[in-house]
Amino acid sequence: MNTPHEWITTPIGPDILRGALDLERTDRGVLPHRLPAHARAQIPDGQLAMAEAQPAGVRLAFRSRATTVELDVIATKRVYPGAPRRPDGVYELLVDGRHVGRASAPDGDTLTIDLSSGASHARPGPVETLRFGGLPDTEKGIEIWLPHDETTQLVALRTDAPVDAPRSGGRPVWLHHGSSISHGSNAATPTGTWPALAAAHGGAELINLGFSGSALLDPFTARALRDTPADLISIKIGINLVNTDLMRLRAFGPAVHGFLDTVREGHPTTPLLVISPIHCPIHEHTPGPSAYDLGAMSEGRLRFTATGDPAETAAGKLTLTVIRDELARLVAGRTATDPHLHHLDGLDLYGENDHADLPLPDDLHPDLATHRLIAERFARLAFGHDGPFAGTSH
Repeated sequence: MNTPHEWITTPIGPDILRGALDLERTDRGVLPHRLPAHARAQIPDGQLAMAEAQPAGVRLAFRSRATTVELDVIATKRVYPGAPRRPDGVYELLVDGRHVGRASAPDGDTLTIDLSSGASHARPGPVETLRFGGLPDTEKGIEIWLPHDETTQLVALRTDAPVDAPRSGGRPVWLHHGSSISHGSNAATPTGTWPALAAAHGGAELINLGFSGSALLDPFTARALRDTPADLISIKIGINLVNTDLMRLRAFGPAVHGFLDTVREGHPTTPLLVISPIHCPIHEHTPGPSAYDLGAMSEGRLRFTATGDPAETAAGKLTLTVIRDELARLVAGRTATDPHLHHLDGLDLYGENDHADLPLPDDLHPDLATHRLIAERFARLAFGHDGPFAGTSH
């Protein structure tokens, strides 16, 4: 058994952290961010600020002969009074790409959010130590995937052998932006979100800019995509624009064009895939906004409902069917001058027939099996033969 004097503490910095666009040094540790500081300065609401600080797709990556690894963290536990308790976030350990362990931080900072008013208050909590032992005494690649839906400050990384930066694997970098479905809502583990699974299938290095409730065609998000080096880019557009009731059809088309124009400023010939929404019955023909189903919540269940009027689509309110049609039209129009732009109908990832077999448990987000289904189909349609990302995996 290791004694304290045998530990080697390695500074946590960009050289051993993948999937984050920025690191904030706090008085308690290192906080990974999935948006850069200049974008965070323009965030207009707490929902996106919280979502981008949740490290979906972010992982520590290094090489070592270590047989034991310890990671000190401060996790942020979210509490929604009246709603079911959220499970603890999961930290997954991979050795040479194989899952060998997982752990959770049972305590940490607490953020309590009132779903009816949006008011919140925070309470500081303790540092927790996660230990992964019994690793082979050989040179190996080690990854620790951070919880996709739980903000985590990294305090210290300790090993019983020296740590080196990971080798460059030559895999293409896939930069993806989307909603809570891409963020990983209802997935049980960080490697179980559909983008993480699809990246593994496609042999790509994932940078996941899926932001729960916040895929809203924000210009600062477009600039973050523009400025992030990537070999492959995908943008999933639709559900949040409906369930926030953010804009009308007149604004939607120009906003999509502007978002894509900005991304193309930094990636003029990179394969760029625009993905329309997956099937979601409550919003197929009914505009937003979405709301929590208070009846279900009183029974300890979390479900969503659409509160708009289908008749309002005539006045330009958005539904998922409207968005799918408009995205297909816009992308088709742009491909005449942009041969590297592609479109994927979200119904090909999860459609009406799939919903009959694998319904969305809260009427909005996929469960574990559906994340796997979406990942497998995306890998086949995007990375597979004749797909827009074909020939890029190694």
